[in-house]
This record gives sequence, structure tokens and C-alpha cells, in this order.
Amino acid sequence: MPRVPLSVLDLAPVGAGRTPHDAVTATLALARAVEDLGFTRYWLAEHHNMPGIASSAPAVLIGAVAAATRRIRVGSGGVMLPNHPPLVVAEQFGTLDALHPGRIDLGLGRAPGTDGATARALRRSVDPLSADDFPEQLADLVAFLDGGFPPGHPYAAIRAVPAPGGPLPVWLLGSSGYSAQVAGALGLPFAFAHHFSARNTLPALDLYRSAFTPSAVLDRPYAVVAVQVVLAEDDDRARFLAGSGALSFVRLAQGRPGPVPTPEEAAAHPWTPAELAIVADRLDGQAVGGPATVRRVLADLLEASSADELMVTTVVHDPAERLASYRRLHTLFGGDLPPGLGATDGCVADERTGASPIG
Repeated sequence: MPRVPLSVLDLAPVGAGRTPHDAVTATLALARAVEDLGFTRYWLAEHHNMPGIASSAPAVLIGAVAAATRRIRVGSGGVMLPNHPPLVVAEQFGTLDALHPGRIDLGLGRAPGTDGATARALRRSVDPLSADDFPEQLADLVAFLDGGFPPGHPYAAIRAVPAPGGPLPVWLLGSSGYSAQVAGALGLPFAFAHHFSARNTLPALDLYRSAFTPSAVLDRPYAVVAVQVVLAEDDDRARFLAGSGALSFVRLAQGRPGPVPTPEEAAAHPWTPAELAIVADRLDGQAVGGPATVRRVLADLLEASSADELMVTTVVHDPAERLASYRRLHTLFGGDLPPGLGATDGCVADERTGASPIG
């Protein structure tokens, strides 16, 4: 299996019978553990109005994770830009960079990360979300980060305070071809959500690479693929543990979000054919199984996608089982992980994550 850097995408899952405090405490413990294992980065996702996910405020959790660790890069996977004024995001991440220089990643998405009503509450607007707004929001955000508004622009006199002390790595996230093309055209690194949009992975990566234009940030494309992994001692045990996340997703799709159920509850659930179809589609291309199965799935994914880095998400009920899955994955990759883009030694960022070309 190709050796690529490994990273973590964390939703801070809240298990049934547990509290958000338990979830964020488990997040800090997992971040410390994967840092010791040599993982490259630890990203927090933004979701809202979901009782089973405690990562609704990624900037807050990023600060806590970065404070609890020493070297691993910490960032957003991502900040859903339509939910936030660009100046606020610039100020939040400028503050994070002031606290943890050279370790912060700003991953951006254009989806709301929630249902329509909650998106309207976040935006305080009844106007529909539009993909056409995203490039302007992105350009404004990066200009606030680096003071790049041209003379005469309405925002030319505004500075994000505190501003980042140096170039802040900006990533685009996506689950379709739109963000892939934007990331390529702007010469930015790109992270694709294979964990919930597996059918679009290869077409989107092709679009990203074909659209790629070298920039001050990158001289060649850099693609991260986010994949769901539940790695246990054998296939049966892994499928049993993964049942928690599967049932949680089904309930979300049915408009009944709640805490992540126990695997016992998932095993006892009277699954309908429609629910099983949802789960089968969700698990397509994901790595759930014992070591041999996970090795095969990930090797196939890496060969097909030519991913530069894997970002692993694991949603199970028990934090101890989640940590065990990451430890097994580390062993599966041979133990000594290569560094990824922007990997840090102390607080020195990789030169390939330099200033953004957007202005």
C-alpha cells in the first residue's frame, strides 16, 4: 500500500448516554494520541442542529486542540463560509494563528453544514444560499487575511485584527466538482469528502488537477481524500462498531437527528430495505473491516485517486474504540508516517503553504 501522510477529520461525536463535555474531552485525548503517532493534521468539521455532533464551533475547538498539542497542524474541515461574515472568519483565524503560529489550517466549504431553517438562522437572512456568492466571499476573506484589497475598494481601509503573523494556509473542501475547479484555478490545496460523496471522488479530482494553475501557494496540485475508517480486529467486529454511525446517519436523513447510538442499539434496530439502501450507499468505498479488508480498500482508493494525503474520520459510539481504530491504522501504514503539506517541526510551516494568490 502506498505510504502517504495520515490526518484526522473529527466531528466530536456525542454518543448516546454521554454529554458534549465527554465528546470534546475525547477529542482532546484523540488529538494528543494521533500527534504522538505522527499524524499530520487534525481538522474539526462544522455542523449545526445535530445533537450527535459537538463541532458546531470549529474555531473554538481548534484553539482547544492546538493548546492541548505541540506539533500537529490543527484546522477546520471546514468553516462553512456561507454561515459567516468573511471578516469574522479572518479575525478568528488571525487570533488562532497568534496563539499557535505556523500550526493553523483554514479549510473552507460552501455548503451550510445543516438544514435550510438552521442555515437561515445562522445567516439571519431568508435569501437562498447561492454558489455564485462563494468566490466573492472567498476573495473577501483572503483579502482580509493579507490586506489585499485594492485602493478604492469599500473594504480597503479594514484590517482583520489580529491578522495572521505569516501566510495562513487556505484549503478548499468539496463533495462535487465546483470547489475542485475553483481550488485548481486558484492554485490552492483541495480536500475531497469521499466519506459521503464517494461517486464524485475521481471526477472531482480529475477536474481539480486539470484546472490547476501554479500559484504562490503551490507549484503542483495537492489533494487530500477524506475517508471513513473503522478498523477492528476483524470484519465482523468492525461492521458491528460501524453500525452506530450508520444508524445515526439514517436518522439524520429521516429528519430525526440524535446522539450516536450504541452498536447494540444499531444491531437490534429493525432495518427497513430503504434504510439498508441508505447505509449501503453511505458505506460505498469506505474502509470498514479488519486489517486485511481496510488495507485492500485503502490501497484501491489510493491507487485510483493518487491522493497526496488521507484524512480519516471514524464515527463510533465508544471513544476508546475510536482511538483503537486509529492506532491500528497507524500500524497498518507501517508506523513511520511521512509528513504532509504544511507539516510542522515546532512552529515552522512548510514553504509551500505561502501567501494566497487571491486578492
